[in-house]
Amino acid sequence: MKKITFLLLLIAFTCQQATAQDTLGGRLKELQSQLNEYEKTRLADSVRKALLNEQILLLGNRDKQRKEQLEREIKQLESADSARNARLSMQAARLREEASRYPVLLRGDTLFMIYNRSGATKPAERAKDISTRLRLLTRDDFLTTDSILALESDYTSDIVYRDQVIMSISDLDARIYNQNRHEMAAEYAERIRVAVADARKDASLGRLLTRIGLVVLILAGVWLLIRLTMRLHRKSEQYISTNKEKWLKNLSYKDYTFLSADQELKLILFILKFLKWVIAALILYLNIPLIFSIFPFTRGWADKLFGLIWSPFSSVLQAVWDYIPNLFSILVIVVLMRYFIKFVRYIFTEIESEKLRIPGFHADWAPPTYSIVKFLLYAFMFVMIFPYLPGSDSGIFKGVSVFIGVLFSLGSSSAIANIIAGIVITYMRPFKIGDRIKIGEMTGDVIEKTLLVTRLKTPKMEEITIPNASVLSGNTINYSANAGREGLIVHTTVTIGYDIPWKDVHQALIDAALRTPDINREPLPFVLQTSLDDFYVSYQLNAHIGAVNRIAAIYSALHQNIQDVFNEKGFEIMSPHYRAMRDGGETTIPAQYSGKE
Repeated sequence: MKKITFLLLLIAFTCQQATAQDTLGGRLKELQSQLNEYEKTRLADSVRKALLNEQILLLGNRDKQRKEQLEREIKQLESADSARNARLSMQAARLREEASRYPVLLRGDTLFMIYNRSGATKPAERAKDISTRLRLLTRDDFLTTDSILALESDYTSDIVYRDQVIMSISDLDARIYNQNRHEMAAEYAERIRVAVADARKDASLGRLLTRIGLVVLILAGVWLLIRLTMRLHRKSEQYISTNKEKWLKNLSYKDYTFLSADQELKLILFILKFLKWVIAALILYLNIPLIFSIFPFTRGWADKLFGLIWSPFSSVLQAVWDYIPNLFSILVIVVLMRYFIKFVRYIFTEIESEKLRIPGFHADWAPPTYSIVKFLLYAFMFVMIFPYLPGSDSGIFKGVSVFIGVLFSLGSSSAIANIIAGIVITYMRPFKIGDRIKIGEMTGDVIEKTLLVTRLKTPKMEEITIPNASVLSGNTINYSANAGREGLIVHTTVTIGYDIPWKDVHQALIDAALRTPDINREPLPFVLQTSLDDFYVSYQLNAHIGAVNRIAAIYSALHQNIQDVFNEKGFEIMSPHYRAMRDGGETTIPAQYSGKE
């Protein structure tokens, strides 16, 4: 299947190229047709102008009105000719930019370019044939360059050597270069004479020996430069290593050392070694094209080799230069948005410090709201910057953006749910940092609240991380919400037999609560009788506290005090069910309270 797809793409590309070539070929034919029509029209206009000028001469000083009419007609003919000529020149210029061109080469040098066919011969074949004829001329031992001439025929200008036609120049060839056919033929003939003469000189033994000598000289210079580079590298390494203690110090900030002196030395030596090889490679690269350019048949290699490096650099530099206006636009957007975000941060800081009050907007909403607004502003800034990014309008950039968006949407659904839950929780205000809360079966102090998770620290010093989606979907009990104003009520239940008067039980429980540290004296603790069961009465002690973070310790101390007070008063606690084998005289009160030790 992949092979079939590749073949289809190849066929489509070939068809597209063929269509483009056919289009250009059709335009060249059209331009040739227009040139033929232009020549016919120009000849007819020339005849007409000659007749008009003859009539003007015959009129002499008589009939001025008729004479002016004839002169206007001559100007109209000249104006029409200029317009047709300008239109053809514009079409030829566009074709010169769009059409494929093929060089005529002699010993690696380009003499001129061929754009259009000659009869049935295509441009590429035409350029190749001309190049072949020129190479054969250079091998002619009896060649005289003065015999290379430009001769005129009815429709072409021919460059010939004796009875051999080297090339023919048509009106279309000349029009593409916006030149006259006769002038272009003379110019090309001179170029050929000079190129052939130079090629014959280059092939001489003396010139060959001279070039070999230049190659040897260049190679010796390269060897010398590389030796000097290596020696300079060694001297630099020795000099830096000798002065290491004086020049290099530890690069540190407070107690953290980013780079020690030894690490700095290793880095400097690595950079020197890298520069050494870069310079050596640069010397070789710059001199190889120079060597190739000495011999005519390798000059094309020199241009290609130099272009391998220079073309990417020139493309990058041109792209950077073209991108500068967009870069300034991005900088303006970033600077303006930065100062606007600073202004927004100032507003929310004032709200958080309660210097600026907005009805219905709580001060603790300011930090999370600022974070949300800042994120939206940065997103808006990126949307504004996106069209100015390099390659933002390319299909690859758009495809990658869509792919990343799909991955993000598929892989972050739970994260987005937690973020939305975190935003909702922020504005519900069920708790804040430092509150003692209970979420499901988890109880602890809130130590961190983000858009994704809520973290609790339990009384056992355990840190629990709960996703915000779980917090939002469950029930949350906040022990600290009203503790500062009204106090939190702690409560515990004991069951006492019917033989103890309820008033004495109430007083004993209240006494036990008042003995307990961290229980408020105001309002006073109170007791509720919650049930009358078969064997005992259920008494619920309620007391107010403010230190909700010590609730476990308070409960423990409260239960200890209840035991002590009840034992002191001789009350047996039958909670929840106390069973023991005993005779009627023994009780469950410890001996230290009953005085029977």
